[in-house]
Amino acid sequence: MLFRQFLLGLIMTFTGVAAAQELEPRAYSPSPVGMNFLVFSYAHQNGDIIFDLSLPLKDIEARLNFTTISYGRTFGIAGRSASVLAALPYVWGEVSGKVFETQQSITRSGLADMRLRFAMNILGGPALNPKAFAARKPATTLGASLIMVAPTGQYDPARLINIGSNRWAFKPEVGLSHPIGRWYLELYGGIWLFNDNNNFFGGSRRAQKPIGSIQAHASYTIRPHLWLSADATFYAGGRTTIDDAISADVQKNSRIGLAVSLPVGRHYSVKIAWARGITTRIGGHFNTVAISWQYAWLD
Repeated sequence: MLFRQFLLGLIMTFTGVAAAQELEPRAYSPSPVGMNFLVFSYAHQNGDIIFDLSLPLKDIEARLNFTTISYGRTFGIAGRSASVLAALPYVWGEVSGKVFETQQSITRSGLADMRLRFAMNILGGPALNPKAFAARKPATTLGASLIMVAPTGQYDPARLINIGSNRWAFKPEVGLSHPIGRWYLELYGGIWLFNDNNNFFGGSRRAQKPIGSIQAHASYTIRPHLWLSADATFYAGGRTTIDDAISADVQKNSRIGLAVSLPVGRHYSVKIAWARGITTRIGGHFNTVAISWQYAWLD
């Protein structure tokens, strides 16, 4: 029972940590209209969970696994390139550690919250058919996106630790991309906004302050569809409140990562990514390895 009481700060381990720590190079890279994407991905995260040092917690570790199926499509709006993406993840994992020197562990598995993303180029990204797109000259682009996380994941208010979050979350973001020869430089800025969970453990209300994030990416294209990237992110905020009790869990964390995209045939590609925490004040200090398989086709 003590373990469950002291793991209040882990309630978002399965879903919130993955969202805050994400690194996604070429998220605003233009594509021709009428392009479809089907993606299957797997990711593994493991590492320490860092708490307020006043709590009697030691050696808290998490081992999390994510499988996701996603579908996306590009189209034009008012002459600008746009896209939509829907992703459905399944999560399983274990959190373990010592509470008052007693070893405890919790395991969970099930569907996580569905994610929807709408993105649109505002400057430098006209909607082009495949022929015109192939003949275009790369240019600086400014894009904007909105991610919406719906409370569709597995959730039981009788459990303190859940896979689903039982709340809506939204992330508006802008992304600037600039090509220099074979290099592609990107800078994103966004903020996660959270609705309250009004059916939290024990009938409480759990609220969370926004989390701001900045991402930077530098990628190099070896040949079409074959590229490498170096990535970094910093995110801060996210203090939680349970009823009227304010938690000491403000995050100020940073991560770095690497990714490579490999073409496999005409319509297929594989992306492999690695990331790790550099500085972690509160939250997950994780190593992440991910692999995704993508099938792309035109109408």
